Amino acid sequence: MNETPCLKSLTDVSTLADLVMRDLDHDCEGFGAHHVCVKVEAVADLPTRFGHFRIVAFYNNRDGKEHVAIVHGDVLGQENVVTRLHSECLTGDALGSLRCDCRDQLGTALSRIAREPCGVLLYLRQEGRGIGLLNKVRAYALQDRGLDTVDANLALGFKDDERDYAVAAHMLASLTLRSVRLLTNNPRKVEEIVRHGIRVVDRIPLVIPANEHNRFYLETKANRSGHFIDFDGKPHVSEQDDPVLVVPENPG
Repeated sequence: MNETPCLKSLTDVSTLADLVMRDLDHDCEGFGAHHVCVKVEAVADLPTRFGHFRIVAFYNNRDGKEHVAIVHGDVLGQENVVTRLHSECLTGDALGSLRCDCRDQLGTALSRIAREPCGVLLYLRQEGRGIGLLNKVRAYALQDRGLDTVDANLALGFKDDERDYAVAAHMLASLTLRSVRLLTNNPRKVEEIVRHGIRVVDRIPLVIPANEHNRFYLETKANRSGHFIDFDGKPHVSEQDDPVLVVPENPG
């Protein structure tokens, strides 16, 4: 695990609102290969159908995309915070598309976080696993002709997954989380944020039942992208039992 950059400037504060003033002049060496630096710009209340949250809006110096953290309870300086990294999906999150499980994962994650003493969901502006909305629709068109989601991306000249989790790691560091329990089926998310210095102590499965429109998509994620999705009803083993990904620090 790499050391988290800019810890000296990401000092502890008493409230989420204090993060805005703390980050007013924040300009660090950045996270990852692209030296992504984010800072908190605004904080507000966010009552939702899933529970009452606070929304924390971030600026980043790489591409101007505005990412947000949806926060429940007091996460500042906390250990073992239930955390979800959710990538933007207009077709699923907003339009209710059945081609993916994104909307159900978003709602289920927020409901789970709202039941915890504290938790956070990062809503990351990485549409289409990082290829953007236009290219995602192009990939859909190729899938309509029989390609799976991996081959469609490759046919368009992209990798299977173009997302960069450096910005997510910086956001978690900015919120002064000491360690997280990651709500995910994707081992790459665990590997990536650990690589950027975030301590992951556990993985919590987030499996949504397949429907007739997304079963092939979910099977592709499991079989070709390595996601921990079991279609046979077998119990899911948490990431902490797999030393390739995470070595638990306080088992039991």
